Amino acid sequence: MPVTSKAVVCRGVNQPVAVETIQIASPQRGEVMIKLAAVGVCHSDLSATNGTIPLPTPLVLGHEGAGVVVEVGEGVTEFAVGDHVVSSFVSMCGHCRYCVTGRPQLCDQAAKATYTLPDGTLRTTDAQGQPLNIFSGCGVMSEYATLHVDNVVKVEKDVPLDRCALIGCGVMTGVGAVCNTAKVEPGSVTVVFGAGGVGLNAIQGCALSGASIIVAVDTSDSKLELARLFGATHTVNAKTEENVVKALRKLTGGGADYAFECVGYGEVVAQAYGALRKGGKAVVVGVAPAKDQTSIRTLSLTLEEKTLTGSYFGSARPRADFPRLLSLYKGGRLKLDELITHRYTIDEAPQAFADLAEGRNARGVIVFG
Repeated sequence: MPVTSKAVVCRGVNQPVAVETIQIASPQRGEVMIKLAAVGVCHSDLSATNGTIPLPTPLVLGHEGAGVVVEVGEGVTEFAVGDHVVSSFVSMCGHCRYCVTGRPQLCDQAAKATYTLPDGTLRTTDAQGQPLNIFSGCGVMSEYATLHVDNVVKVEKDVPLDRCALIGCGVMTGVGAVCNTAKVEPGSVTVVFGAGGVGLNAIQGCALSGASIIVAVDTSDSKLELARLFGATHTVNAKTEENVVKALRKLTGGGADYAFECVGYGEVVAQAYGALRKGGKAVVVGVAPAKDQTSIRTLSLTLEEKTLTGSYFGSARPRADFPRLLSLYKGGRLKLDELITHRYTIDEAPQAFADLAEGRNARGVIVFG
């Protein structure tokens, strides 16, 4: 039977998000219904509301959620009622060329499930019975959600679910960009552009990897102060520097071994690449507008053997990486408590998005009673 659920819905680009009462249908074959405990308010959700990530509306937001399985569909054997789970906004079919070669973040199925379930259908309708699209196959900014099992990862029950939720995007994306994509080596010199939710996790990824220098770059002094809590050894306020690249090359003694762009602007990508020493690697993590471009000196790719690459979802293998990250948290090596700077009720979602747009939080989290 369908359940009634409060959810955060985007009705149109550049319109305020709305909290609506919607209907969630029971899971079909290969699906589970989750009662959400918490969902992170991620910049990607904001990007869907302002058109940076072009998705059709109306759209149920949310992709960074954690909760408890309350119903399973036909054929589901790996999940049971009562399991604690985290949503994965990248579907993992397990048999496409990317999944079988260990790169499930690039799954062919995921590319087709950007606003529906993997089979192209929906389990969400509004009060008038009209279908509602779902962000990245999830739509977990809702009291309940029905997801395909390929978008769900089971986790142990000994970590609070509001912390588990953060693993589903921000932590995985930031830490993974460092540990999985770049494979930062101990003793390296690193620079992270952007000290928001993802950037802070890239910073603590650098710390976990044993980087000797970790420079955080942002335009907010309060975010730079927070960056030091997560492991930054140095900070640079880009607003106060006439030439950020020159300042960074001087600070790092000739340039960084690794630079991470966690903002989503071509100009900042160029700065990250420019801040590298010979043989360095710049990793683009931020989601830029579709028409945004980056210019670099092509000759430097050859003469200096620099690398410019991207990192999607931290090059995640969710069913292996999510439990590993939670183990690091339980061992006191990964900061999750400190990431949550404000908790909201679902009725406070419009304020949560306003705070996100103003950069007031490391991570805001909507918690459900």
